[in-house]
Amino acid sequence: MIGSIAGDIIGSVYEWNNLKDKKFPLFQAASVFTDDTVLTCAVADSLLSGISYVEKYKEHYSLYPTVGYGPNFESWARSNSADPYNSWGNGSAMRVSPIGFAFNNLEEVMGEAEKSAAITHNHPEGIKGAQATAAAIYLARNNSTKNEIKEFIIKHFDYDLHKKIGDIRPNYVFDVSCQGSVPIAIIAFLEAEDYEDAIRNAISVGGDSDTIACITGGIAQAFFGIPDDIREMAIKKLDERLRAIVVAFERKYMNRED
Repeated sequence: MIGSIAGDIIGSVYEWNNLKDKKFPLFQAASVFTDDTVLTCAVADSLLSGISYVEKYKEHYSLYPTVGYGPNFESWARSNSADPYNSWGNGSAMRVSPIGFAFNNLEEVMGEAEKSAAITHNHPEGIKGAQATAAAIYLARNNSTKNEIKEFIIKHFDYDLHKKIGDIRPNYVFDVSCQGSVPIAIIAFLEAEDYEDAIRNAISVGGDSDTIACITGGIAQAFFGIPDDIREMAIKKLDERLRAIVVAFERKYMNRED
């Protein structure tokens, strides 16, 4: 989970100032958490508290209303409606990482990922993006190889994962769809040597940098772990409320005590 949050924070300064290379500082004074982090914490908070995703999404929006939500989510969060709006956007994938860490069999992960997505993103592509991300995290933390993760995602979600970051990078443009960003995020992980390299791959593509790095970061954490210095920098960028959710989630689901 903190791997996703770190990816979001690192990518926050590059979303509207895209890079096309891997040489950049990970954290800057201007690096901040965005809606990706807030809604990731909302999912974690729902799992910890047993309170519904609808309630937690709307609660966290009300607590952090100016961190960069998409217009459709913002309209939904402000309304009295709990009806989904058929989105295929990558918001379903950016917030799903806690589910990949919290559940202990793939069937539960897939079902809960769909549930967390369909609250808003009930379009098949929105559900698919969340399930693919959560499944990759689950497989990564359970000692699957990169090739096993790749083949599972191709077989079950029909994403094209055969391209290389170096080939994608020159012509990739801003794309907020699951189908246009989740495969890119997974490829960024598959080509990486470690957590930091995965984040650098993700941001170097350009486009929706914070969200791609957020999705990549969750998978990379599950597979490689996250360096202590990157984790601590990300934690320091959170406020007390979000930090408490991260710590409680790690204690319950990841056996971390500090």
